[in-house]
Amino acid sequence: MKLNITSQLNAIVRGLNRGNRALVLAAALGVSAMAASPVVQAQSTKIGFVSTERILRDSKPAQAAQAKIESEFKRRDQELSNLDDTLRSQVQKFDKDAPVLSETDRIKRQRQLADLDSDLQRKRREFQEDFNRRRNEEFAALVEKADAVIKQIAESQGYDIIIQDAVTVSPRVDITEEVLKALGG
Repeated sequence: MKLNITSQLNAIVRGLNRGNRALVLAAALGVSAMAASPVVQAQSTKIGFVSTERILRDSKPAQAAQAKIESEFKRRDQELSNLDDTLRSQVQKFDKDAPVLSETDRIKRQRQLADLDSDLQRKRREFQEDFNRRRNEEFAALVEKADAVIKQIAESQGYDIIIQDAVTVSPRVDITEEVLKALGG
């Protein structure tokens, strides 16, 4: 049937002048699309949305993971803060003493300060890398747990699709609160 309609429309299009061809072709495409599309109006699709950001921020397991990570890295963070304070005080002392220092002493202290600054920067990078790696480990486990909860909710409530992270979402399809409750908060 599609082939017959298409051939008839092509014959009509050939008979028209060039100016009307685009209009007729658009109309023909519209008619053929309507004829070709299956009728799915009778079946409704149940869609849900989950905000991953809220789950990673507001759920009890996420908050527990964040507290655990912060406690693990608290000592190293304090060491970096102390090292930063030491560097700052040595720079202030150097600025104060620089006018009375000999050229060799000034160069020596500048090198020491540069070495201390390089050491501090290296330790900060290592700290940040370790912190991010540990955070990713903790949150990967949380995401797996949340995915399992989302799948269970989808199956038990008959959702056809669950979308995560959309630009805009109607509150009527947002099931984030249900997921948070199932995760314990």
